[in-house]
Amino acid sequence: MPGPKAAQPRPSMGGMAPTVTDEALRAALATVDDPEIRRPITDLGMVESVSVDDDGRVSVSVLLTVAGCPLKGTLTEDTTAALLKVPGVTAVDVRLGVMSDEQRADLKTRLRGGQAEREIPFAKPGSLTRVYAVASGKGGVGKSSVTANLAAAMAENGLRVGVVDADIYGFSIPRMLGVTNRPTQVDDMILPPIAHEVKVISIGMFVPGNQPVVWRGPMLHRALQQFLADVFWGDLDVLLLDLPPGTGDIAISVAQLIPGAEILVVTTPQQAAAEVAERAGAIAVQTHQRIAGVIENMSWLELPDGTRQEIFGSGGGADVAASLTRTIGADVPLLGQIPLDTALREGSDTGDPVVLGRPDTPAAVALRGVARGLSTRARGLAGRSLGLTPAGR
Repeated sequence: MPGPKAAQPRPSMGGMAPTVTDEALRAALATVDDPEIRRPITDLGMVESVSVDDDGRVSVSVLLTVAGCPLKGTLTEDTTAALLKVPGVTAVDVRLGVMSDEQRADLKTRLRGGQAEREIPFAKPGSLTRVYAVASGKGGVGKSSVTANLAAAMAENGLRVGVVDADIYGFSIPRMLGVTNRPTQVDDMILPPIAHEVKVISIGMFVPGNQPVVWRGPMLHRALQQFLADVFWGDLDVLLLDLPPGTGDIAISVAQLIPGAEILVVTTPQQAAAEVAERAGAIAVQTHQRIAGVIENMSWLELPDGTRQEIFGSGGGADVAASLTRTIGADVPLLGQIPLDTALREGSDTGDPVVLGRPDTPAAVALRGVARGLSTRARGLAGRSLGLTPAGR
């Protein structure tokens, strides 16, 4: 167990020091959020004790969820800073302990809203989280980079965002979002790492090095189910799922586990890719899911003289949107066209999404426009309880 960390005493202000009350100390601790759970440590039962002596020196014992908590340094610093703001406090001594099995069980029940059993919160009729499954007919169309940048842009706009890297075989979201920390596991509950204010989970966080994942369909379904039920997501406004290309096991599992998820189809302008993308979107007819729209990536290359070079042709995104509109009998909009941009590729390689690192580039402007549109859409009523009862006869 780590030793105590004492803050440097504050200079005396002279005269009679104000009386430090327990209520003031507790109020200060209530402003400290656990870095992983993003809830006040007082609400999570993490404050074991707090006291102050006659000289204004505060001693506080904080219980970590697990002994190897990767952000215990941040927690110590935040706790110290909060208590030093209380008038009369001259120094702070933070001691870190570890929760007992009973305390962890209580924490899990508290986080799950009183439910001891695992469940998928996004599948509940009352869920207000908008779930977008980002799909493509084939690989190589930039689906993952679109997902990562949409998530970062939405989070920058103040939304609470999560990303599930559901591409088990071809996981790439951790690199694109710059995730370096491994998830913290509290018994059977997983706390997802946070990057750019986005909560992220991926099978890539659990396999050593760059080893391939060799699983059959049932194991893919189980992995996705665990990502949705065993991970503590908290209250999300938006959850994005980066699906593998095609219409295989994961696409079917998403429809089964989160029937209210809406599909975002990513394609490129060329007709061969567009035809395949139509199949990825048309799965919504069989699964009874809504298609939120189509995003055309790699639409053109902007040249120095201001002209556009359409390297992969043109019209693919509009054709997919029109075809899916006819197929499902409801409007499927073309949400945006993302130009080819080296800044987008560079940001994906370095874990610095272009919408944050270089927001004025053509690709970033287009991606932020799509993110704004998805963020402000009214959520559909499918699967939601309206609180209505039949009128009496």
